[in-house]
Amino acid sequence: MRTLATAVIALAATSLSAAGLAFTAPPAWKTVPTSSNMRVAQFALPGAAGAADAELIVYYFGGSGGSVAANMDRWIGQMQQPDGRPSKDVAKQRTRTINGLTATMIDLTGTYIAEMTPGSPGRHNSPNYRLRAVVVETPRGPYFIKLTGPAATVASHERSFEQFLGTLRYTP
Repeated sequence: MRTLATAVIALAATSLSAAGLAFTAPPAWKTVPTSSNMRVAQFALPGAAGAADAELIVYYFGGSGGSVAANMDRWIGQMQQPDGRPSKDVAKQRTRTINGLTATMIDLTGTYIAEMTPGSPGRHNSPNYRLRAVVVETPRGPYFIKLTGPAATVASHERSFEQFLGTLRYTP
């Protein structure tokens, strides 16, 4: 049984701040070592019953990284629809303010076909995946948050993802 002290330690261990953006990841998310210096944080979100884990990555490119529109278009291009419709026609996009920060979000389900690594000819081919991505604008430049995984797994973390977004804050 977890004590209050261990719960506080677990929560504190997932509170991060980098170049002006602070956030707290839910305790159920597993911290994963980042695989590049452009990744501020990386998490595995436990799979839903019978489904694989999802992955959430927080990127920061030193204040650059392209416009909000360019990133939305790139992310939309990483998904294909099983019926052949353009993903842009089914993507749900919205903008909201979180603790004074503008956050533009996209939510899209389909076949995930992104490059395995940037510039690689190898591509994912993962049907029934869901992508939730966010550009968070800060005074030090944008952060990019990308959640991908089996649609059932991402759906099972809907509440914790929204709670995570609610913790985003600028820390000069």
